[in-house]
Amino acid sequence: MTSPRRIVTAAEELVRELGRPVDEPVLRATSAAVITNPWAGAGHVDDLAAEAARTAPGLARTLAAELAGALGGVERITAFGKAAIVGLGGEIEHGAALIHTPYFGNVLRELLGGTSIIVFSDERGPAGTSLSVPIWHKTAAATRSQYQTVPVRVPDAPAADEIVVIAAAAAGPRPNARIGDRTTDPAVRLADLETR
Repeated sequence: MTSPRRIVTAAEELVRELGRPVDEPVLRATSAAVITNPWAGAGHVDDLAAEAARTAPGLARTLAAELAGALGGVERITAFGKAAIVGLGGEIEHGAALIHTPYFGNVLRELLGGTSIIVFSDERGPAGTSLSVPIWHKTAAATRSQYQTVPVRVPDAPAADEIVVIAAAAAGPRPNARIGDRTTDPAVRLADLETR
């Protein structure tokens, strides 16, 4: 695995929303590993799989351990997401090769006790680029109360030849979630709405 230059882990607990206590505390965390882009300076590389297989599993292990530590253990994590920010000297596909293949996604999912596909975001930009990382339920992706985004920004990364690989998680739902779910939704069709 390419050793990270820096690992930035942040956790937050939200206890009040609009001046009132939340129904249950909202715990969210992100962990970002800043690595040298393994394809930097190589021009267009046709096959990214070998390097992804070498680099991505270790990143998933590192980030999963950071999230579990920040949120009090894997069993407390209810939602997860992933992201990458590629420096301007790389391609968005370089980030995709690290987070959208089984070498990262399957490892992260297993380590965090999930079964859902991991929701994601990715971006290409200079150092300090901010990215909102979406997260959803780790075993029941359609659970709306778990739909959240967590902002991530590493002030000095990515450099042009770096990638910031990110994992995010939550222990619990959005603050005061109350919009229901697909199991309680009324039947809504466009034709019905247009007659109102």
